[in-house]
Amino acid sequence: MSEIKFRSDVTVELVRSSASDSDVLFAARVSTQGEQTLEAAAARVDASEDEKRSKGLINYLMRDRHGSPFEHNSMTFYVQAPIFVFREFQRHRIASYNEESGRYKQLDPVFYVPGPDRNLIQIGKTGSYDFIPGTAEQTALVEQESRTASIQAYEAYQRMLEAGVAREVARIILPLNIYSSMYVTMNARALMNFLSLRTKREGTHFPSFPQREIEMCAEKMEDFWAELMPYTYAAFNENGRVAP
Repeated sequence: MSEIKFRSDVTVELVRSSASDSDVLFAARVSTQGEQTLEAAAARVDASEDEKRSKGLINYLMRDRHGSPFEHNSMTFYVQAPIFVFREFQRHRIASYNEESGRYKQLDPVFYVPGPDRNLIQIGKTGSYDFIPGTAEQTALVEQESRTASIQAYEAYQRMLEAGVAREVARIILPLNIYSSMYVTMNARALMNFLSLRTKREGTHFPSFPQREIEMCAEKMEDFWAELMPYTYAAFNENGRVAP
């Protein structure tokens, strides 16, 4: 049997992108300049050529929620995370997803176990709650039970495969903490919507309370985007992290 592995992290890689602040600018300026913006689009004009004016326009679009100029770009991320995280991802019907298939390949024995810094106790009521650290005993219990259940489930999965049972049937006993992988593609407007819901930040206009594991993915995606589109990223934060 393959060695069973346990992780407490997620993987996010930016594998392809066509995204810059200049994409927002030429898309917005077509409303006043028409075909003249084609030259800027073809030349991929750097927004820094007129920094103050460019920042001002992007901030205006963000502040007044003129959203469509932020859609003329694309980012594709490769994500490895437990399946329960992907189920939260796919509630966002503003992205394109292609996920590893348990029907067509044997799933690898890699399972998520919360790390020692993962808060375990929920306090407060629905819609207004927070999480605090668990006791040493609770942390040990979560790790032990997660590992035991994962090992037992994967051993049963392999026994069925070895007996000739189809992958699509054998997989039904695998737990939600098994890792999967996918490509997810979205534009900056969609990503801002995702980040507004899947990160917890001080000073946001609409506070969010995401599950920590999807927030780990969101934080890595945000770091990549901040480098690609710094003016847009700054305007997003300055205007309360609300998607336009």
